[in-house]
Amino acid sequence: MRVGFVGLGAMGRPMALHLLRGGHDVAVWARNPQSAQPLAAAGAAVCATPAELARRSEVVFTIVTTGADVEEVVLGKDGQDGLIDGFAPGALLVDMSTIAPGTARALAQRLAGRSVDMLDAPVSGGGAGAVAATLAIMAGGKAAALERVRPLLELLGQRIVHVGESGAGQVAKACNQMIMVGCIQAVAEALHLAQAAGADPAKVRQALAGGSGGSRVLEVFGGRMVERDFTAGVEARLHHKDYAILMGEAYRGGLPLPVSAQVWQQLNALMAHGWGRADTASLLRVLEATTGEKS
Repeated sequence: MRVGFVGLGAMGRPMALHLLRGGHDVAVWARNPQSAQPLAAAGAAVCATPAELARRSEVVFTIVTTGADVEEVVLGKDGQDGLIDGFAPGALLVDMSTIAPGTARALAQRLAGRSVDMLDAPVSGGGAGAVAATLAIMAGGKAAALERVRPLLELLGQRIVHVGESGAGQVAKACNQMIMVGCIQAVAEALHLAQAAGADPAKVRQALAGGSGGSRVLEVFGGRMVERDFTAGVEARLHHKDYAILMGEAYRGGLPLPVSAQVWQQLNALMAHGWGRADTASLLRVLEATTGEKS
C-alpha cells in the first residue's frame, strides 16, 4: 500500500520502519527534517508538507504529542497544507496519538466531509513495544476501515481491538493510562513505606513479584525506583498530559474518580519539581520530597 507517516519520534520511527520493511511504499513528513533522515536512508520518500504526503498516500498514520499537534497536521498550519488538503476521497487517516476523545470525533467529522475515514487508534507498550512490534492497539471508528488497515496494524502490534465508534479508542487509552499510572503511584507508595519502615525495598519488591501484587508495573517501574534510575522510558510529562485528558473527560461527564484525582495531584507535584522529562517512576521522589527524604 502507499502509506504516509507523520511523527518520527521514539515510537513513530520504529513503527514507520516496520511498515517499510513490510514491503509498503512509505513516505514521511517531519517538522524537523533531521527526524526523517533515518527513514530516508531506509528507502522512504520524504515530503515537503502534510498535504503532499496525503496526495501520494492511501493511508496516513500520525503519532504526535497533543491534540493541537494532530489538528495542525490534519487541518494545516493557519489552515493551509494540512493532510485534509491532499487527501483524495476514499483515503484513510489512522491517528495513533493520545488525544481527547472529543478532538478525535471532531476531526473524524471534518474528514468525513471530504469522504475520508479516520480511525483513532492509540497504542500502549511504549518505545520498547514499538521497536518489538508488540503494541496493544485500541481503535475507534468504522469497523470496515479497521479491517482495511489490519494488515498494516499487524506489522506494529500484537493485540488489535475495535473498541467502538470514533473516539472510543481514545476512551480506552484514557482508561489504560488511568490504571497504569495509578499502579505506578501505588508501587511508589509501597516502596516508600518499605524504606520508611526499615525493610529493604529491593527485597520487598522481590517478594511482592511472586504474589498477587505482582505486575508489569511493579517489575518495570518498581525496578527503576529500587535502582533509582529515573532516566525516562516514557517522559512523565506525557503521562501528565494523558491524565489531563482523562480528568477532563471526568469533569465533562460529572464522574467521580477519587483515586485518579489523587494521582493527578501527585503528577502535578512531579511537574512542579521539574521532573517532567524524567521517568514517571519519579512519583517516588515526590513522596520522598514530601517527607524531606532524598530525591
